[in-house]
Amino acid sequence: MEPGICYIKPEYLLTEVSGNSEAATAESSESNKRKRADGETEDSGGKRDSKKDRKRGQNKNRPVFKEDRYSHLCHSLIDGPGGAPCALANCRYVHDLDAFLAAKGEDLGSECYVYATKGYCGRGVTCRYAKAHTDDRGGNIKKENYDAKTTQTTFNGITPDLQVRLRKHEYNLDRSKLLIAVAEKIRDARKERELQEKKLEVQEKNLELQKKINQQGDITIDHEAEAKAAKGHAKEGEKTIGSAVDDSPVGRDADRKTAVDFREKLVLSPLTTVGNLPFRRICKELGADITCGEMACAVPLLKGLGQEWALTKRHESEDIFGVQLCGNNPNVITQAAQVLQETAKVDYIDLNIGCPIDLIYQQGGGSALMRRTNILELVVRSCASLSEQLPFTVKMRTGIYADKSVAHELVPLVEEWGASAVTLHGRSREQRYTKHANWEYIEQCAATAKHMPVIGNGDILSYEDYMERRALAPHVSSVMIGRGALIKPWIFQEIKEQKAWSPTSTQRFEMLRRYCNYGLEHWGSDTKGVESTRRFLLEWQSFLYRYIPEELQLSPPQKINARPQKYRGRDEMETLMSSGNAADWVKLSEMLLGRVPEGFSFVPKHKANSF
Repeated sequence: MEPGICYIKPEYLLTEVSGNSEAATAESSESNKRKRADGETEDSGGKRDSKKDRKRGQNKNRPVFKEDRYSHLCHSLIDGPGGAPCALANCRYVHDLDAFLAAKGEDLGSECYVYATKGYCGRGVTCRYAKAHTDDRGGNIKKENYDAKTTQTTFNGITPDLQVRLRKHEYNLDRSKLLIAVAEKIRDARKERELQEKKLEVQEKNLELQKKINQQGDITIDHEAEAKAAKGHAKEGEKTIGSAVDDSPVGRDADRKTAVDFREKLVLSPLTTVGNLPFRRICKELGADITCGEMACAVPLLKGLGQEWALTKRHESEDIFGVQLCGNNPNVITQAAQVLQETAKVDYIDLNIGCPIDLIYQQGGGSALMRRTNILELVVRSCASLSEQLPFTVKMRTGIYADKSVAHELVPLVEEWGASAVTLHGRSREQRYTKHANWEYIEQCAATAKHMPVIGNGDILSYEDYMERRALAPHVSSVMIGRGALIKPWIFQEIKEQKAWSPTSTQRFEMLRRYCNYGLEHWGSDTKGVESTRRFLLEWQSFLYRYIPEELQLSPPQKINARPQKYRGRDEMETLMSSGNAADWVKLSEMLLGRVPEGFSFVPKHKANSF
C-alpha cells in the first residue's frame, strides 16, 4: 500500500474509482513520485510548479460578512415598544421598530436556545428566534426566575472601567516593571559569572599547556598554585547561582507544586480562529481535561481592544483554563500577564514561542523567541514571579529550522528560569504541519527536565496514536491535541475509554447543532451573531470533513496526514459531511442556521485545508 493514503473498503468507493481502484492507487503513487527534492512538483501536463505556487498559508482576501452598523436597532428598543426613549440626540441607529422588524426577515426557528436555558434573551426583538420570547405587543419576555448573576456562564473579557484605565495609561504596572528589573539583574549577574568561568577555564587550559611545554624543556615553572588561588578567590565571593552550582531549593532543582497539576492530562491545544469558546465547550463535554484560549497578542491587550480581550473569555465548564500570550517585548508581555493575573479568572498563563506565522516571526515574536534567549529569559523569569498561585508555561517547537533543533537546550533553561510546564510540538517552524512530529526528539527533550512536566504535541488522531507516542516518550507527562481534536473532537473520550468510537452521521449532526447553540449564546442570536456562528462553523467544517468513519476504512485507524480515496458515506448525511467542497459545508450550515445572506460565499482560512 502507498503511504500517505487512507484506503477505503471497496463497497464505499465512488463508482468511477471502484471500477479501477488499482489505477487510482497507481495514479496517486505516480503523483507522489513526481515530487522533487527541491520542492517542485509536476502537474498533469508535466509543467513544474515551484513552492511559491503551492496552496499554503492563509487566504488573506477572503470575503467577510459585514453588517452596516447604521442598520442596527437602537438599544432603547431592544426589548420592544414602551421602553425609555433614546437619550442621544445624534443617535444614528434605527428608531423605526416596525421598519426594522420588516427588514429583519422571518425567524430561523421556533425556539431560542438562549431564552430556553437562561430565561432571558439579551438580543430582544433583534433575535432571529424572537417569537419564542416576545408577547402579543412585541415586548421581550423575561422569566420570573431569571437572575443575571446566577445565569452567568461566561467570564473574563474586558470591563468598561478596565478599558478606560488601560487606554488612559492609568493602570498601575509598577509591579511588572520591578520584576523585569530584578530579572535583568539576575540575567546580567549570570552572564558575568559565565564570562568569569570561561576566563578561568581558558586560564587553566593555558597553564596545562604551559606545564606540558615546561616538562618537555625541563623547565620547572609552577603556576598551578596561582591558578588554584585565583579559582578559590572566585568562590569566596558572591555565591554562584545556576543549574551547575546552585544548591538552594529555588530554581530547577526545587520540588515545585504549582496550582495546576499538568501531569497525566489531556490538553486541548490553543488554536487560532477555530479554538473558540463554543468549540472548547464541545471538547470539554467529550473529555478534555485542560483548555486554553486562542493566542492573544500582548500589545492589543494593553491597549484595551475588546476583540483581543474576547479571546480570554472562558466558560464555566472549563475547570482548568489558561490564556496564551504572544509578544516580542519582555516589558509588554509581563505587563499583559500582570493585568490578566489581577483582573481575569485564569488558572495559568502560557507563552507562545512556537507560532510560525510570518508576521509574528518577523517582528521577533512567536518562534523567533527561540533564538532570542536573552529576551526569553527576562519574560519567563518575570512572568513566573508574578504569583505562586498562577503557573506560567511555555509552548515551543523543536526549533526554527528543520535541520537545527534547539528545544533540548531550551527546556532545561526555561525550567531553571521558573516555568511550571513546557509544551513541545514535534516540528520546527520551517516544517509548519508537514512531515511527521518527531516524538523521539520530544522524548529527548523531556528527559532533560528534572521536575517540570513536559507536554508532548503532534499527530495524535486515535487512541492507538496516543499509546504509541506515550510508549516512544515515557518522560512526557501529558499530551496536547490540536488538529486531531478539530478533525475528531471525541478523541479525548476515545483515549479515556481506551477504545475507538465511531459516531453516526446523526450523532455528528447533533454535535454541530450543540456547537451552533453555544455559538448563538456566545456571539449573539441576532443577525450578526448568527453569521459569526456560521463563519466559525464553516471554519471548523474545513477540518471536520477529514474524519473517515472506522467502518469505511480498509485498515483503521486513520492517520492525520493521510488523504482518503474518493468515497461515499453510509447515508446521504455522512456523504455530505465528508465533502471537501465549501459549497457543501454551506449547505450544512443552512440546515442549522437558515439560509445564508444574499451574495454569501465562504473561503477557508487555510489554503491547503490543513492536510
